Amino acid sequence: MLLINKGISEVTTLVYVISDSIGETAERVIKAAVSQFDDINLEIKRVPYVNERGEIIDLVKKLAGSNCIIAYTMVVSELSDTLAQEAKRYNIPVIDIIGPILHTLTAVTGGIPKREPGLLRQLDEEYFRRVEAVEFAVKYDDGKDPRGIVQADLVILGVSRTSKTPLSMYLAHRQIKTANVPLVPEVAPPSELFEIPARKVIGLTIQPEQLNMIRQERLLTLGLTASADYADMERIFEELEYASSIMKRVGCTTIDVTNKAVEETASKVLEFHFRSKR
Repeated sequence: MLLINKGISEVTTLVYVISDSIGETAERVIKAAVSQFDDINLEIKRVPYVNERGEIIDLVKKLAGSNCIIAYTMVVSELSDTLAQEAKRYNIPVIDIIGPILHTLTAVTGGIPKREPGLLRQLDEEYFRRVEAVEFAVKYDDGKDPRGIVQADLVILGVSRTSKTPLSMYLAHRQIKTANVPLVPEVAPPSELFEIPARKVIGLTIQPEQLNMIRQERLLTLGLTASADYADMERIFEELEYASSIMKRVGCTTIDVTNKAVEETASKVLEFHFRSKR
């Protein structure tokens, strides 16, 4: 319920926002319209999840004779028609907020509306889940905080320059909370890695020659000599062998990312992830 006092008028008009979803859209429209007035009092009452004809008939009958307006967003035609007919029966002014938009879009585009309540809210929820997953990937990138391993939907393992971070961000945009952990011989892997189900872990491998090329290019980009230990083949073999031993201990699935784009690797990860959840 929301009371809006815009001015000197002492008469309060009730606006019943009726919806087959949560009614948030209609309420926002009413508020936007009311902001254009200085001398009206409105009390907004939201009536959400109205999805039966009998409920509509009873509700409108109770409002008969009161100083009220009905604003509604009903995407189900039967419910919308029933509300309009019942309001007309009792001379209650109505505002169909979404109906005219649907009719116009249909006429102009030739498209057919789904007539399913709550689709916008579902889209909003998907958006916020995606944002949450992206924030998670940033927070638990590169082993910054091992606590993320337990909370993650997926954990990516691999040596440096195997595209762990780009892959984590790609998966985050698919609403999958992903943490990634670099495997370095001098640093023991987090104990949490061995406490989660192996199906939640993906190990990334790569051919030594390509890793050498990638690391050399990285060093040059940083203005360093390509002969540094980071790109040394002996060092690369040591890291890959160490990473392989950790992945075997975890018992996780491994993917060879040699000559693969992030999208291609992600496709394989997603296939494994959804298959393992069945």
